[in-house]
Amino acid sequence: MNRYLTAAVLLSLCAQSAVAQSGTNSPYSQFGLGILADQSSGFNRGMNGLGLGFHEGNQINYQNPASYSAIDSLSFIFDAGVAGQVTNFKDGNNKLNANNANFDYVVAGFRAFKHVGVSFGLVPFTNIGYSYSTTTDVNDVNSTVATNTYSGSGGIHQVYLGVGWEPLHGLSIGVNGSYLYGAYTRTLLSSYSDSYANSLTKRYTADVRNYKVDFGAQYTVRLSKKDAVTLGVTYGLGHKIGGSPKLEIVSTNSQTSVSDTTTYEGTAGSKLNLEIPTTIAAGFMYNHANQIKLGVDYSLQKWASVESPEYVSNADNTISYVMKSGVYKDRHKITVGADFCPQELSRSFIKRIHYRVGVAYATPYYYINGQDGPKEMSASLGFGIPIINSYNNRSLLNISAQWIRQSTKNYITDNTFRITIGLTFNERWFAKWKVD
Repeated sequence: MNRYLTAAVLLSLCAQSAVAQSGTNSPYSQFGLGILADQSSGFNRGMNGLGLGFHEGNQINYQNPASYSAIDSLSFIFDAGVAGQVTNFKDGNNKLNANNANFDYVVAGFRAFKHVGVSFGLVPFTNIGYSYSTTTDVNDVNSTVATNTYSGSGGIHQVYLGVGWEPLHGLSIGVNGSYLYGAYTRTLLSSYSDSYANSLTKRYTADVRNYKVDFGAQYTVRLSKKDAVTLGVTYGLGHKIGGSPKLEIVSTNSQTSVSDTTTYEGTAGSKLNLEIPTTIAAGFMYNHANQIKLGVDYSLQKWASVESPEYVSNADNTISYVMKSGVYKDRHKITVGADFCPQELSRSFIKRIHYRVGVAYATPYYYINGQDGPKEMSASLGFGIPIINSYNNRSLLNISAQWIRQSTKNYITDNTFRITIGLTFNERWFAKWKVD
């Protein structure tokens, strides 16, 4: 019981750390719900997030809750990771670098009953973090320069509790129940070099407190003594998550510094709500003698059916903040990856190292001024380094390097190089020791 309490305390401390952090510097995080987080742990990251078909007994694979049924009956697994990244932004001949580091995830799992595994943890859901400005000449008699300053911070976090069960040999099912929480603030400040012109601030805010449910299943087919294929599918329930999105427009007199604020929160008959899409995903993993594991994942997020709160200028020169369709588009993502370990149970340190690689391609889930947002290409390399001491030889240090490129016509291109370090503690908490 003391160990469970320790794990819970560590989880709560990490949660407090995560609340104040953002995992991105990208201006693209100002659209939609922000940059969608790569919801994977240390061992998945080396394969660029691959995991729907992985049925591992020594790692927490929360991408598919059916995998929890494979957790070793003698183990308690605790996995936490941090990430650091450097991003290069390019717009024509203009280039800029930005650095970012943040707590990434913390998860844990154990075997509760025969054929039943349990996992819980904290993972990111979306990230928002950007700050930049643009200037234009107004071309009036005073040579006034207009400056638009864009800034945003926040994101949504996900605390989950999941159960995986193997009712039949080779078949596992599972479910993750999650609590989504987090807030964001996006601000646009329009100011002018002319001291007589008023400044105008648009401030968009929301605060989410809601649930999320994801179902999963895996089925393993044995091809031979050394070869097997595991098929995995997941289904994420799409629904409104509230958030009470709000728009505040603040006009400030540059001479008197007096501000006038107008707030828009929808109309009496049209309540504003953020929404998450229905998600369907499938993948497989081929396993040869626990040495070579190859897999492919595909996911579809049905954003096209999701509405978004939008600022609208009406024909009568009034403005509204209302729910609007056609802002999002369906997001498709495909990932290919592999894990190679010469001999996982060898006494040799070198033979127990895992070598991982992965590539992925994803389409955007939003439009920018009627144009498709940035497509995403990424690739990764990773290592699972065994930690061997006198009482534990099953823990792993997972290190991965990932390159991510976001680009679209007429807008900026950003290239991110990210390093993720995850430490998986895999201890025998439930073994019964005998003394002769």
